[in-house]
Amino acid sequence: MRIDGDGLYLVAGVALLVGAILPRLLRRYAISAPIAFVGAGLLLGLAVDRTHLSPIAEPGLTKHLAELTILIALMGVGLAIDRPIGWRRWKVTWRLLLIAMPACVAAVAGAGWLLGLAPATALLLGAVLAPTDPVLASDVQVQGPSTGEGAEPEEDDEVRFALTSEAGLNDGLAFPFVYAAVFAATKGAVGGWGIEWFAWNLVGKIVIGVAVGVAAGWLLGRMAFAAPSRTFRLADSREPVFALAVTLGVYGLAQVLHGYGFVAVFVAALTLRAAERGHDFHQELHSFVEELEHILTWGILLLLGVAITGGILKPLTVAGVVIGVGLVLVIRPVIAWLSLRGTRLGPSERWVTAAFGVRGVGSVFYLAYAGEHFGPELSWLWATVTFTVVFSVLVHGVAATPLMRMLEARRERARE
Repeated sequence: MRIDGDGLYLVAGVALLVGAILPRLLRRYAISAPIAFVGAGLLLGLAVDRTHLSPIAEPGLTKHLAELTILIALMGVGLAIDRPIGWRRWKVTWRLLLIAMPACVAAVAGAGWLLGLAPATALLLGAVLAPTDPVLASDVQVQGPSTGEGAEPEEDDEVRFALTSEAGLNDGLAFPFVYAAVFAATKGAVGGWGIEWFAWNLVGKIVIGVAVGVAAGWLLGRMAFAAPSRTFRLADSREPVFALAVTLGVYGLAQVLHGYGFVAVFVAALTLRAAERGHDFHQELHSFVEELEHILTWGILLLLGVAITGGILKPLTVAGVVIGVGLVLVIRPVIAWLSLRGTRLGPSERWVTAAFGVRGVGSVFYLAYAGEHFGPELSWLWATVTFTVVFSVLVHGVAATPLMRMLEARRERARE
């Protein structure tokens, strides 16, 4: 049977219904909703016309859908973090971002080069697979903002905080590495573009993104919580669509000013969270964004499953499998574990934090964004990235619940 046209509305309705039920159904089991959605996409691919549901056939649609999903997720994780930003408070985050992430890019690129990839292609693969995911890692992230009287000012779960804050920032910080790969493919030797890349793509665009996020977040926070006119004081009117307006507006402004919009949105969310930190409007904004994120995530995972049924994994080679498995099971855990030496994480917490570098929607976005410059290798790149994302979803989805319960049980025993 083939479903198209109006029948897709039926498929969408059933998918949303399943999405509402699955998280509750799977709560007691060592299996995450993302795994089930990929599986549902595999089955859905047998029923629908897959011709136009491939990221290779529709790179523009794939890019924009993944982009919007990431933006919503970044606003959500920014609003969820209670801990004020600071160099010492965020020590584990800076270690993961400034040491582990570049090292993972280099390790994946090096492995790809040793396995026969062209240097630019190897660098792109490392950059695309660099960001951990704010979308698919909800099982190991902070659960939402603490608001109201008696709210804790900081998270007491260092593992969840580390994984949440890392995912919030490294989606934007992967951009410089993606640009480096594109420049290597289109401009040749690094001597012809290295200085420009460092000054603008690595430093300038990040600075603009941070500045836009801080300024916009502060102004919008003042408006929402302290505007002289009640008309503009949206915290009083409980208008949750404000979160979506902030997300899209800040992203658009940063992009127009040639900064990194992903960085701007996350920083704006943190700045907005800092305004009237105990106000329960933050919880309403987060709940609204979380629902949008779930809907978009379900769509991405279903389409990924459909693409697998449609043969996106056919060009996968042994080299692609080695890189994907190596990143998830060896490269990320070992590099992150080493980068976290000297932090206040205990041995078990350190290993769990290092292991849970979930790959997902960010990788899909970056490959759709830059893939046009790597035409001959594009099918293989999509096969390798898809395999890595699905493998990560399976491994981390199965392991998340028991490992987080283990850490919580140890903390409880330590308090007794």
